[in-house]
Amino acid sequence: ATLLHDDVVDESAQRRGRPTANLLWDNKSSVLVGDYLFARSFQLMVETGSIEVLDILADASAQIAEGEVLQLTAAQNLATDETTYLQVVRGKTAALFAAATKVGGVIAQAPQPQVNALYTYGDALGITFQIVDDLLDFQGDPTQTGKNIGDDFRERKLTLPMIKAIAAADPTQRAFWQRTIRNGQQEKGDLEHAIALMTAHDAFESARRDAQGYGLIARSALHDIPDQPLRDILSELVDYVLNRLN
Repeated sequence: ATLLHDDVVDESAQRRGRPTANLLWDNKSSVLVGDYLFARSFQLMVETGSIEVLDILADASAQIAEGEVLQLTAAQNLATDETTYLQVVRGKTAALFAAATKVGGVIAQAPQPQVNALYTYGDALGITFQIVDDLLDFQGDPTQTGKNIGDDFRERKLTLPMIKAIAAADPTQRAFWQRTIRNGQQEKGDLEHAIALMTAHDAFESARRDAQGYGLIARSALHDIPDQPLRDILSELVDYVLNRLN
């Protein structure tokens, strides 16, 4: 449901190398199907008989919507900083990860400290995932990611590497970002120049370090999980997300 709505909001034409639902059909159909899936998910939650599970996922749904709205208000705004970026990511991506891991703990009737640890793990994993996704947009293999290099730049989506480069830009470089991102006037060679600017300002490596830092936070949260096999599996999931960069 969130992916269907996300593609409508972002006006995306491709996901994992295939046409999006909104491209194949239309925005109305995508929104309605997404709404149906949300409704169906709440029906399934009710079947668990747990008000706490319902509360967690209802809260996550609200956070996701708030994150999408914040992203829209920050779109093409060159003043968007890393704090705002993290607020968006925590809402539209990490909230779902955190809710999923927390619900697992609740259903398993784990002690509250472990449930809290699973929530922290999911939140950090979601942020790690999004930062890695931002990097792959510029540095990934299109045959693996299903996305063209530079889609975020062409769609004028301010992701972490761009935010870092804009923050470090001199007046000439800032004029470039104003023309291409704020005004949407993109020309041949602009993507390559944008990548060169991000490289020059160490934006890619800085974002990679941020992803690794949140990966470490996710792993650290697992110290409160006594189940060794489960802890190992969740730790390997962090490795999997980070290894997408390789």
